[in-house]
Amino acid sequence: MNIHQLSPYIRIAMDSYIPFPWYLEERVLFDYELLYVKEGRIQVIIENDVFIGEPGDLFLFRPKQRHSIRKLGTELVRQPHLHFDLFYKEDSQDVKVSFKKLEDMTTDEMRWFRNDDLDQITPRISSHIRLKNPLVIERLIFEIIKEFQMTLPFYEMNIKGLFLQILNVLLRENYWNCNPHLVTNMGEMEQLRVYLKHNIDRKVTLDELSKISGISKYYMISLFKQSFGMSPIQYHLLQRIEKAKEMIQFTNDPLILIAESIGFPDIHSFSKAFKKIDGVNPSFYRKKKIHRHEHED
Repeated sequence: MNIHQLSPYIRIAMDSYIPFPWYLEERVLFDYELLYVKEGRIQVIIENDVFIGEPGDLFLFRPKQRHSIRKLGTELVRQPHLHFDLFYKEDSQDVKVSFKKLEDMTTDEMRWFRNDDLDQITPRISSHIRLKNPLVIERLIFEIIKEFQMTLPFYEMNIKGLFLQILNVLLRENYWNCNPHLVTNMGEMEQLRVYLKHNIDRKVTLDELSKISGISKYYMISLFKQSFGMSPIQYHLLQRIEKAKEMIQFTNDPLILIAESIGFPDIHSFSKAFKKIDGVNPSFYRKKKIHRHEHED
């Protein structure tokens, strides 16, 4: 799944109150559904797994996934929920919310099933999510429901953005839950990140960073990469090149002086590192600046 191409389509956004005994028979959906338990308790069966939903819990139902829902107890159940596609398609507005079993679908209805693109994301998101801070998700869900019902100008754009926030919170929390060692060491990793940003005028060594963090060199590299998506040395080089790019565009300093200011001994090593990170030579941005000034004159 290409995250950059995400364009969610919210099909249904509603706040559901259930004061009476209630049972949703087994069905499969064409799309995804997020169901949030605001009040009361429910029993959810997904495929052959049985879950009990408490206030603050979230359920994710995937396309073609067999599931049923039953209200537990006599208290009111309140379950705001969203039906959505991860990617807008030509038929997104035609697809309905299903209450059928897979074997009862017509040929035309079979064409409505969405791909389970979330299955490509690791670690896999559970069907039953017990949130550490449910109020964040709760607020976003209710904002989407409000926008969906009011249909103010450009509401479609707003609910896409709100939903992407929900997805980001879920994916990030799921990632931390599956990697508790990263949470434990996040303070040290953030300390290293800040240290690297504040020392872009020179090269740093792994031994130096290991001493600062108090973590063995190779474990530190692994932790940093899992936390920020790259090794500490790669991150540091990126910050140095970004600073150089800024200086090239907004100062008249010679390239050799800029190279020295971020810790490169010569223009050759600077240009090589710059092109490796940015894909072009440093002079590319100096030429753009000159070209811009010529047009201004």
